[in-house]
Amino acid sequence: MEYVDRAVQESGAQHVPPSERIAVFDNDGTLWCEKPMPVELGFVLQQLAERAEQDLSLRAHQPWQAARDKDYAWLGYAITKHYQGDDSGLTVLLDGVLQAFADMSVDTYAEIAERFLRTTPHPTLGRLHRDCTYLPMIELLRYLEAHGFTIYIASGGDRDFMRPITEEVYGIPPERIIGSSAGLRYRDDDTGGSVVYQAKLDGFDDGPMKPVRIWSRTGRRPVVAAGNSNGDIPMLGYAGRPSRPALRLLILHDDADREFSYTAGAETSLAQAQAQDWTVVSIKNDWATVFAGES
Repeated sequence: MEYVDRAVQESGAQHVPPSERIAVFDNDGTLWCEKPMPVELGFVLQQLAERAEQDLSLRAHQPWQAARDKDYAWLGYAITKHYQGDDSGLTVLLDGVLQAFADMSVDTYAEIAERFLRTTPHPTLGRLHRDCTYLPMIELLRYLEAHGFTIYIASGGDRDFMRPITEEVYGIPPERIIGSSAGLRYRDDDTGGSVVYQAKLDGFDDGPMKPVRIWSRTGRRPVVAAGNSNGDIPMLGYAGRPSRPALRLLILHDDADREFSYTAGAETSLAQAQAQDWTVVSIKNDWATVFAGES
């Protein structure tokens, strides 16, 4: 609130014009729960398991084997290893994902993604995935918007997986979702044509790619940035400049009773937050309520 007060004071030394009030938020672990594995991985697991049932030859290979066996540990560890600098598991996972959705239209993908989010329960929290959003963060989005900030979601997760639900749960329209994406191509047909996925990656929106894709989408350097992992360090560091002080938020998952307690994949970001005086938000100590819809 102190930062916003300074930013909106037109006569103040730290005034930020409305056109430059850009705020960027990571999604998994920042706006909604990412454990025991990111929500999108549950969706991917479902799709890969269906493929493994149809094609017996896939069952002995990752990531189809993990999907069929519901090996959440392998899937989650692939992400954690990525944040610790080892992309071997993530490469295998991404290859399977790209193959699973190749030649599917973006419209079909949006339909099955939305159905998954609206109907699939979280494995341990007793609520649907769409209801695993963090109420304090949604309140923060509304507070920033009320003071003239334009908000973008810059996630390592798939852009098109988030888009069907973000306007409803976050109030953020699909055109302001920046995320990882597969290659696309146009396929002509007698109904006006379709945009379909290719079995290749267009961009993985994590680490040093986050600032690149934020700039490509917004044409501006953000002044507010929020994340929760090592993959968010470049985005947090990119926020602001000497004439435009930034607010950098790092979400600390330290509440095993109401959510989860973990720092794996966030060790470097927590050390950097302490060294550079970023604002660390403790779920245990700073949030009276964790999830939207709770009393």
